[in-house]
Amino acid sequence: MLKGNLLLLIILLTIFFQSMAQSVTRKLTDYVNPFIGTAKSRWFFFSSASRPFGMVSLSPDTWALGSWNSGYLYDSTAVRCFSHIHCWEISGVPVMPTTGTVKGHLGFEATKSRFSHKNEIAKPGYHKVVLDNYGITAELTSTNRVGFHRYSFGNIDTANVLFDVGAALGQGKMDSASIQMNNEKELSGYSVMSPTNRRKKPLTVYFVVQFNTPFSKFGGWKKNGSAKQRTLLENVKAVSGKEAGGYVSYYKPKQPVLVKVGISFVSLEQARLNLEAELPHWNFDKVVSESTDEWNAELGKIQVSGGTEKQKVKFYTDLWHTLLGRHIYSDANGKYADNTGVKTVIRQVPLDKKGKPLFNVHNSDSFWGSEWNLNILWSIAYPKVMSDMVSTLVEYYKNGGLIARGPSGGNYTYVMMGDQATPLIAAAYNKGIRSFDVAAAYAGCIKNSMPGGIRDHAGYEVVGYPFVDQYIKMGFVPEGVDGKGWQRGGCAYTLHFSYQDWCMAQFAKGRNKGADYQQYLKRSFNYRNIFDKSTGWMRPKELDGSWMKDFSPTAKGFTAKGFIESNSAIYSYYVPHNMADLIKLMGGNETFADKLQKQFELAAPLKFIVPHGHHAEGWLDYENQPSLHMAHLFNYAQKPWLTQYWVHRIKEECYGDTTPYGGYNGDEDQGQIGSLSVLMAMGLFDVEGGASVNPHYQITSPIFDKIVIQLDERYYPGKSFVIKTINNKPSSIYIQSAKLNGIPLNDFRFQHSTLAKGGVLEIKLGDTPNKNWGIGNTRL
Repeated sequence: MLKGNLLLLIILLTIFFQSMAQSVTRKLTDYVNPFIGTAKSRWFFFSSASRPFGMVSLSPDTWALGSWNSGYLYDSTAVRCFSHIHCWEISGVPVMPTTGTVKGHLGFEATKSRFSHKNEIAKPGYHKVVLDNYGITAELTSTNRVGFHRYSFGNIDTANVLFDVGAALGQGKMDSASIQMNNEKELSGYSVMSPTNRRKKPLTVYFVVQFNTPFSKFGGWKKNGSAKQRTLLENVKAVSGKEAGGYVSYYKPKQPVLVKVGISFVSLEQARLNLEAELPHWNFDKVVSESTDEWNAELGKIQVSGGTEKQKVKFYTDLWHTLLGRHIYSDANGKYADNTGVKTVIRQVPLDKKGKPLFNVHNSDSFWGSEWNLNILWSIAYPKVMSDMVSTLVEYYKNGGLIARGPSGGNYTYVMMGDQATPLIAAAYNKGIRSFDVAAAYAGCIKNSMPGGIRDHAGYEVVGYPFVDQYIKMGFVPEGVDGKGWQRGGCAYTLHFSYQDWCMAQFAKGRNKGADYQQYLKRSFNYRNIFDKSTGWMRPKELDGSWMKDFSPTAKGFTAKGFIESNSAIYSYYVPHNMADLIKLMGGNETFADKLQKQFELAAPLKFIVPHGHHAEGWLDYENQPSLHMAHLFNYAQKPWLTQYWVHRIKEECYGDTTPYGGYNGDEDQGQIGSLSVLMAMGLFDVEGGASVNPHYQITSPIFDKIVIQLDERYYPGKSFVIKTINNKPSSIYIQSAKLNGIPLNDFRFQHSTLAKGGVLEIKLGDTPNKNWGIGNTRL
C-alpha cells in the first residue's frame, strides 16, 4: 500500500513539474490563433508570416481577387499563391511553387493546389502549408521588408517558382509589370497597380528576388494585344508588359529552395537596399526565431495571468491584430514615395544622429472610430506606434496640404468622412506623446477643420463640397447636398464635426491657444441643433432648416438617410465629449438609462450586431464603429453596474469566439475590433477617446486575475501599471470596490497621469451589483 501511494505521489509530482515547465516555457505567440475569424475574411485581415506593421505581409492566398472575402479564407480548399502585400488598397508580388510543366501563363486557377489544415501551421511570423497537388512543403517568414520562402520539393524532376506579378490581385488589376533575370540566382522587376476607387493613382511596387542556389532556367509570359490568353516565352532574359510574369525552374533539386523577396515602393535600388540591410544571410530558422522574439516582445508589453485558456488565446490574438495592419510604407533608410502631387516625389524621413529614420511612414485604413480602440490602447502600451502614425499623417500635410484620412500608397483616399486625424493627434499630445512635429500637426488640424480642409471631402471624393461652411453658418450640415462622394449623411457629419471640434479645442487648450480653444469649444455644441426633443432622437435637417420628414430611428439596408453606415438609434449617442449635456437633453439619468437599456435588450438576441451591410437596421451594432462606446455610457448616468454587465456580455458573446467563424463579426478594420476586445478584457476604456486635456480611463470588470502593462520609458515616468482582481470568477462580473495605489476609489474613472506614473489598480469583484460603487464623483 505504501509503495502504491509513493508511486502515485511520484506520478502526480511528475505531472505537476511538467505542467510548471510548460507554463514557464510557453511563449505569448503560442496563444495567438491567426485562424480566428478567417472564414469570412478581408484582403488586409490576414498576414501570418509578417513582423509588427511589416511592409511585407506575406501569407497564402486561397482567393486572390477582391477587397472582401479574399486573401486567406479558412474554408477554401486551395492555395492560389503566396503574395507579399495585404494592405489597405495595395497588393503585390505573388509567388507560387509548382512541379512539372510550367502553366503560369494560364493564371492562378491553373496553378493552384489543394491543401489541408491538418498539415498547416500558422503563428505570428511563420506559416507552413503542404501543397498536395505538387507534394511541396512551403514555409514562409519575413523581416520587415523582405519575404523569405523555403520550398521543399522532394524527389521530383522539375521544380518551378512562378511570379505572376502582372496578374490582378487583391483590390484590383495591374497596369503593367516587368521581371528580368539578373543572373542565375537573382531576378528583379516591378508591378504597377492600377488606380482603385479609393486609391486614385497608380502605385508601383519594386522587388528584388534572390535564390540560395542557381536555377536552371528562366522564362516568362505576357499578354499580346487583344489576345485572351497570355503567351509563354522561353529563352528570354526579361519580360515586360500587360499581365507579364516570370518563372524559374530547377531540374532535380537536391535541397530546399530558399527565396528572398525584398520590396520597395521607391525603386529597384531601394528594394535591394532593404533586402541587403535586413536579410544578408540564408538562415531561415534564424529569421523565424527572430520574428517570434520580436512578436513576443511586443505582445509582452501587456502580460495577463489567470482567466481561461480560451480567454488568453483571444486576448493575444486580439493584441496581435492591433499590431498587424497599417503597414509600414517607408524603406529601411527612411525614403518613401509621395504621390499627393501630379508626379511621384521621393521623400526622406528625418534622420537621428546615428543616421536612422526618426519614424516609419505607414499606410493605413481610416481612423474612423479609432477613438474607442486604437487611440486608447496604443497610447497605453504602444506610444511610439501612435507617434509614428501621427507623424505619417502630418507628412501628408507637409507634402499635399492636408493631414491624411486613410493614406494609401503615398496618396489621399478620402476614405469615410470628417477629420479622423484630430482625435488621434489630440489624444497623443494630451497624453504626453509629442515626438512628432507638433507645430505642423496643429496647423494641419486647424486647416482640416476649416473650409477647404479634409472635412469638405465626402467619402472617396477628391473635388470636395463646402460642408464646413454650411456647418459654421447654419450650425449643422443639411441633407440634400449635391456631389458624387459616398458617406454624405449630414446628421452624422454634424455629430462627427462636433466631436472633432471638441478634440481640436482640447488640443488648443493643451497648447495654451486660448482663442482657438474658445472658438472650437463653441462649435462643439452644434450637436444640439439636430436633437429633436419631440422624438428624443438626433434627426436630419433639410437645406431650409426643416426637420426631415418620414423620420424613424431605424431603417432598412446599409445606411439610414442622414447617417453613415448606421441610423439615428445609434448616432443619437454620438456625443462622446459631452455626455452630461446629452443625458440632460434626453431627460436625465433615469430616462437616458432606461432608453439605452431597452436598446441593449433588443440587440442581445442578435449578439449585439447586425449582418454586415444592414447597419441601418440595428438598435446596436458592435460589428461597426458608430456604436462601440454605447455599453460604457451607463457609467455617465450613475449606473456603472449596467456598463459592467453589458460589457461583460459583449466581450463574451460578440468577441469571445475563438473559431474561424467568429471573434470579430465582420469588419475588423486593421485592429479596431481587436483592440476594443483587448480593452474590454483589461477593464479600461475612455468614451472621450483620450483627447481631453486631462484624459481619464473608465473602469469595468477585467477578465484576468492580473494584468501588467509595461510602460514605455521614452514617454512615461512609470515602469509598469498593474491591474489586480480579487474574487475573479465567471459569475463575478460586478465591481464591489476598488483601490488605486492603496487608496479607495469610488469613481468609475481615474486619470491617465496616474497610469503614466505607474502603480496598482486593485478591483474586488462580486456576483451581484454594488450600486453604490462608481458614483462618488460623476461630475464631468
